[in-house]
Amino acid sequence: MSYCLNSCCTEPVNNIQAQICESCGAKLLLCDRYQILRFIGKGGFGRTFLAADVSYLQPSLCVIKQLNSQRQKSSMARKLFEREARILAEVGNHPQIPQLIDYFEERQQFYLVQEYIYGQNLKQEIRRKGVLDEPQTRQTLRELLLILQKIHSHNIIHRDVKPSNIIRRHKDGKLILIDFGLVEDQISKSITDDIEQIALSEHSVGTRGFAPPEQLALRPVYASDIYSLGVTSIYLMTGKTPEKIGLDPMTGEIMWFKDLNISKSFADILLKMLDVSVKNRYQTVEETLQALDKLTPI
Repeated sequence: MSYCLNSCCTEPVNNIQAQICESCGAKLLLCDRYQILRFIGKGGFGRTFLAADVSYLQPSLCVIKQLNSQRQKSSMARKLFEREARILAEVGNHPQIPQLIDYFEERQQFYLVQEYIYGQNLKQEIRRKGVLDEPQTRQTLRELLLILQKIHSHNIIHRDVKPSNIIRRHKDGKLILIDFGLVEDQISKSITDDIEQIALSEHSVGTRGFAPPEQLALRPVYASDIYSLGVTSIYLMTGKTPEKIGLDPMTGEIMWFKDLNISKSFADILLKMLDVSVKNRYQTVEETLQALDKLTPI
């Protein structure tokens, strides 16, 4: 099938051979190159689609993000979308980060085209296969830390590390970190425009439960990603989000101890990753990796 990108279209699904939407009359081929196959999902800043690049003799699959038409006039929304494209171009040469294919404006809307990663995200994987044990979680944690190391080396904070943003690629089993829409590329950036600050606070704080306190307060640092990765590790071993596990009402800490039987040394690492006080947390990926590498193999 071919999918219509017109957000007002009441019947967006068309025959694969159609050039014009039978429902609204909109042109179906985007940029004379991309044929939209199906709708994937939507978020605060737009919609995501699976598409085929038909400019090649052998069409290739890709993912297209369309900026929400209602937010086109928001300078912050456009800046965040443009920043995602720029950052993907910077870090997309890493084999475990989606490559940026294209970025353009058409029909007064912005589009970002990324490499399609065939596989399941870790949230889906845990639901299908069950939780991981400690050795599996250690291995997963180390692989993800190495991806974060690359991102942080470009002075970038991801700000939305969570199981649903980590895909296990089908062809080789490698983990791929996706969704760079909330990245922060200036660690100490001050925002003086009140309107932009409101926009940023509404849409770019990350995912509650996985985002640490300083990030929710719009002061993310590299250690914020380390916290989110710690929460992700707990999810991999319990299959539960922080809300389902429960939080200490006095400190805000995740009460995960009762749900896990793991070695004290690994628990100590997770405790430091998950410290609600950013100054007591691991400050860098390298520091976290060093602690992880010192653990006795199980």
